[in-house]
Amino acid sequence: MTASPEGSGTPRGRNAARIVLFDALGTLVELQPPGPRLRKALHDLSGTEVDEETAAGAFAAEIGYYRANHLRGADEAGLDALRDDCATVLREALGQPRLDLAIVRRAMLEAIEFRAFPDALPALRALRARGVRLVVASDWDCSLPHWLARAGLAELIDGAVSSAVVGEAKPSPAVFRAALALAGGTPAQALHVGDSVDRDVEGARAAGLRAVLITREGLAPEGVEEIRSLGQLASLI
Repeated sequence: MTASPEGSGTPRGRNAARIVLFDALGTLVELQPPGPRLRKALHDLSGTEVDEETAAGAFAAEIGYYRANHLRGADEAGLDALRDDCATVLREALGQPRLDLAIVRRAMLEAIEFRAFPDALPALRALRARGVRLVVASDWDCSLPHWLARAGLAELIDGAVSSAVVGEAKPSPAVFRAALALAGGTPAQALHVGDSVDRDVEGARAAGLRAVLITREGLAPEGVEEIRSLGQLASLI
């Protein structure tokens, strides 16, 4: 583990955190391979057959479009329109221009499944037992609470803030400040953990928070405080 450089965050052992902010995707949850689920949904809903490579490539195109446009999903109306556009991108990438858009959209949503990492629930329970407030701060649309609930995390956190609702994506400090306000604390009382140096570490530091990078694989850059498992968080606070 590498201690944070002077001025970039609170080194280990100083000012115990009473608030922990979490990124969602890649930190608390992981997306299950959508290709097989998309193939099954298309077959079940319309009898449409696509091969595995086509399904995986089409969903990758949809994910790319979503990431570039997710801020449009700030409310239900915006999210509804965004999902229609994502389904349109998916249909084109599938090479099925005549397939009913409603069917493609339903298949798209059925193909999405997020599961909590094995270390997520135990870590959240341990932190809650110590009275730590837990808030998710993630680049996501307004449906973030729904997906966290489906992954079994809703009862273990105190709230969630999505970039779309805030109106700015990470590394904007606005996302972290909104999450901190929801938690009811100050930057000195909090740390943020995420899996991206650019979005999570730099964004959290810009908001005055201590930043911790989770690196289940690979290594953190020099000067970045890291953990290999969420189970290590309790030892940091």
